[in-house]
Amino acid sequence: MTIGHARLDEAAGIAAVHVAVWRTAYPGVLPDHTLTGLSAQSLGFHYQRMIHRDPGVLVARVLGASARGEPSIVGFSSASPTGAGNVGLADGEVETLYVLDDWRDQGIGRSLLLAAARHLAGLSCRSMFLWVLADNPSRWFYEHLGGRAAMRSTTQVGGRSLPKIAMVWDQIEVLSGQR
Repeated sequence: MTIGHARLDEAAGIAAVHVAVWRTAYPGVLPDHTLTGLSAQSLGFHYQRMIHRDPGVLVARVLGASARGEPSIVGFSSASPTGAGNVGLADGEVETLYVLDDWRDQGIGRSLLLAAARHLAGLSCRSMFLWVLADNPSRWFYEHLGGRAAMRSTTQVGGRSLPKIAMVWDQIEVLSGQR
């Protein structure tokens, strides 16, 4: 498995991971119509634009995992300096971190989070945060890696208001390996 910056031609693979993870992680949490309405094609266009403008999109590639023996994307993350709406929480934000179910518990999520922290540290971010749905069963993962719950809020998904938690790492170097 390797972690690297995403290429434009990997946008469809990233979108496929996004759809698969949401459909397995969020039944009963997100409305059914939201999950069935996910489109890898339209998300692919979204990720093409994201990769084009932001070098913080990282992918986990596993060699030989595809039917043709080519590298397959089994997870991804994206991170960038904090946007105006989240000023005060931390200097950098991890916007996404998804790993396919069949590849969980193998250190891929941890590797992606650490790579995102290194990316942000390289942009002079000293701290980072991410939002996680309160009902996300993987929330413990962030706590295990030293994230602390710093704020609660809500987000609208598919017409439903869902509680979310900001997990913060006050010293990014703890995760980025700079310490």
